[in-house]
Amino acid sequence: MIRVTRGVATAAALLALAAASPGAAYAQPSPGTPSTEAPSTGAGAPGAASAVPPAGRIGNLELPEGWQVIGAGAGRQLVWTSPEPVPMGDARVEFHAGDRLLGRPVAQQDGRTFRLAVGDIRLDEGTQLRVTAAGRRLDAAGPARSARLTPLDPAAPPPALSDRPPVNRVDPGVPGRYRTVTGEYSLKSVRLPGFPEPVEMRAAVVGPVDAPGERPVALFLHGRHTTCYTPGTEDMGGEWPCAAGTKPIPSHQGYLRAQRLLASQGYVTVSISANGINGQDHRAEDGGAQARSSLIRLHLARWADWSANRAAAPAAVRRTSPADLSRVLLVGHSRGGEGVNRAAIDSISPPPADQDGYRGPVRWKIRGTVPIGPTIFGNNPAADVPSMTILPGCDGDVYDLQGQNFVDGTRGVSRGAALHSAVYMVGANHNYFNSEWTPGQAQAPAFDDFSSDDGTDPVCSPGTPTRLTATQQQAAGATYIAAAARLFVTGDDRVRPLLDGTGRRALSAGPARVLTHAVGAHRTPAFLPGSSVTVSGTGRLCAQVDPDAARACLAPEAGGMSPHFARWDVSPEPGRDAVALQWSTPGAPVVVHSARPVSLAGSDALALRLIVPPNSTGTQLDVAVTDASGRRATLGRTRIDGLPGTERTASYWAREVRVPLSAAVRAGLDLKRITTLGLTPRSGSGSAWLMDAWGWRPGMPVVRPAVPTRVDVGRLTVAEGDSGVRTYRVPVRVTGQGSGQVRLFVPRPGTDEITSRVVTVRPGRHDIDVPVEVRGNTRYGYDVTHDAFVKAVRGTVVGAHRGGVTALNDDVMPTVSLTPVADDVTEGAPLTWRVTLSAAADTDITGDVAFLAPTAGTELSTADVDRAWLEERLGEVPATATPLSGLERGGLYLDATVPAGATSTQVTVPTVKDGLTEPTESVRARLTTYDGSWEPVPGPEFTGTVRDEP
Repeated sequence: MIRVTRGVATAAALLALAAASPGAAYAQPSPGTPSTEAPSTGAGAPGAASAVPPAGRIGNLELPEGWQVIGAGAGRQLVWTSPEPVPMGDARVEFHAGDRLLGRPVAQQDGRTFRLAVGDIRLDEGTQLRVTAAGRRLDAAGPARSARLTPLDPAAPPPALSDRPPVNRVDPGVPGRYRTVTGEYSLKSVRLPGFPEPVEMRAAVVGPVDAPGERPVALFLHGRHTTCYTPGTEDMGGEWPCAAGTKPIPSHQGYLRAQRLLASQGYVTVSISANGINGQDHRAEDGGAQARSSLIRLHLARWADWSANRAAAPAAVRRTSPADLSRVLLVGHSRGGEGVNRAAIDSISPPPADQDGYRGPVRWKIRGTVPIGPTIFGNNPAADVPSMTILPGCDGDVYDLQGQNFVDGTRGVSRGAALHSAVYMVGANHNYFNSEWTPGQAQAPAFDDFSSDDGTDPVCSPGTPTRLTATQQQAAGATYIAAAARLFVTGDDRVRPLLDGTGRRALSAGPARVLTHAVGAHRTPAFLPGSSVTVSGTGRLCAQVDPDAARACLAPEAGGMSPHFARWDVSPEPGRDAVALQWSTPGAPVVVHSARPVSLAGSDALALRLIVPPNSTGTQLDVAVTDASGRRATLGRTRIDGLPGTERTASYWAREVRVPLSAAVRAGLDLKRITTLGLTPRSGSGSAWLMDAWGWRPGMPVVRPAVPTRVDVGRLTVAEGDSGVRTYRVPVRVTGQGSGQVRLFVPRPGTDEITSRVVTVRPGRHDIDVPVEVRGNTRYGYDVTHDAFVKAVRGTVVGAHRGGVTALNDDVMPTVSLTPVADDVTEGAPLTWRVTLSAAADTDITGDVAFLAPTAGTELSTADVDRAWLEERLGEVPATATPLSGLERGGLYLDATVPAGATSTQVTVPTVKDGLTEPTESVRARLTTYDGSWEPVPGPEFTGTVRDEP
């Protein structure tokens, strides 16, 4: 374990919103080849004391210290090694070159080393390489992006939100009439595919004791937090199972406030523990989403058993009212949010048996999900299951608020009957929804995940008018969870205005400023930016995700971020568009044209989701529509204020505004054939972005999920062979019924290019065909991964979204020997040794030389070697002569890497004449090389002698 001290503001320590242990469990895998190594358990683990690898070159860019390129061709990898273990969190570690996302690397066993396949990518001289996670730099101090952005409002702190919305007539945060009881159960641990260690079956149960009949169920799943702690210390770790002397962190007990509220209202609630997944999900290609789904459904299956035989249930279950498994709400925090989304999908369309830890029948019905500050790595929301996604405005972990795609990503995928709500909670951070992640409430050490460089962020630093306290945040969270339960599970439409953008508030949420918008329910699509619309006037169709500033909706220099424009695994990403408006004077219209007339018949209003810059006030737009006959009507004027925001927050978020259609009816427009939407600015200069426009009417239609076409991409692992070329195909399983469409993405081997196309898929056919050529040879190299991934477009659900073909190296690593070239020299001459391989390899054989204290005599010091050579390796030379083995991190480490295709390299220590009469000096060193898993391979010790001139 490592000790983390409260208040130490290092980028690494603040990454995960709490301290964590070293090891591969710290960071998620990239969507490429999953790691197969177990996490290390401390700084003394193999490789933990290794040097930061030497610099190299990639294209025209000379790599800075800590970076290295290994391998060649499609197997070439970019490697970064942190001086310290990187803490654990829900957000993914990313490599960037300037503002360009290179990818998400695979964490290695030492918890410090991260590797990303880059093929033949080239970078220009001057490009800044950066490692980020949770919006923070890990490789250096400073902002996550390539340059500090201009503050959104440098003249003044962000303003408070304008008038508070009206109070909703029903408050779901008011406790109910039922007495509650709390308990726990712990069952036999279970085995999940791909995880070597069993996962616990443990849960906290809170339910009513006197509620009549069978009661609806709310199941909670926490996120990817550290797993173990040492009582009485600040030590926490990410290993599983917990080591002797440590205890599991009870993250599953962190939602008791929300559970008690729901139980008082008649719900049986269960919050399940997932430490066993958190400690092993670095092995999973999907970051553990499928494992979390399996764990949820294993618990639900037990509850179904207990409903049939209550006498067999644990005492904590028997003490509550009976559960009704036909009415289930799933609540998931952070990676738990993606887990409950996958469980909802898997409960409608079963996953492949070899990927799933639960293989029994579905004896429950998921009525809705509540992701809280969630990840959505798979980018495939359950379109036919209602959802309410809470977006914490001060989230310091999943900082880009990518969970917005649980709303946006459902558009057009299915029938659109399910309501998908986004709840933006100003001033809420990531951790405090869970009391076991909250300082002063948690049993284990806990931290505020939001941080700024100087602690004075005007929106999110504690004590500012907009930042919520932990108690306020937990009250608001419980209230909105209860709102989702009443709407999705019991069908109480009176709480819908709290969630669907109508603009109502609940008194039980206290001072929390909560804003909402939604898609689905009784909305009919009108103007959804994409291939079916064109834009004229002072606007343009823009790409939500595109590195080209001319195409992008939001340029990097704008300051801040947008949850709507959060990047996925590919940039640019086709199919994600919006309309950008920019004006310098009032009155310049933007006209959105639909390729085919759209119908607003039966709708009460036109609902628009519009983004305006954070901290802006008073943006006014006139909204007009035109029908196919050319008749035009101005529907009304909207006023929109921006959210409070800084460059550290994702505050470019769409406000929902509605304008009634009565003016169009009076003007005689044919509402069945509307062709254009006009937006005319009436305020001074400004900017805005239209996400979409819908015909809206109140109410919630009945959601009848069909069994859709399901796509799961697998991974085929093959040996490269000794000769010839073999063609393999990425395994793809299509199940369900009917047909649907997905977008297929295929990275081009050896480059950073990704091709994409829309594919129609049908069960029993091989519509997705991705051939992969594997060339065999007899030279040692690293494994080579070829990837493919998919995203639902229409009529489909996607389970395992990413897979491919991995060609495993099947050749033995060359043996390494070391021989002296000049190991007994007079001062001023270089000490030199040759490192030799028994055969050339297809990848660099990485090694380093560490200097050890000699067993006897006088050791060579920093005064005896070339100063420029020393500065190049250390950055700073000690003011006084220091033995080489006594320098920072235990000694001076030298690169001993043999490049791909070569068979030898030399290690040199340049000595200098110091003009002093001294005894003979010596050095003692050890060679260490590293295999394909980045495991150290100890080499020989050797010595060198330096004598005074005769």
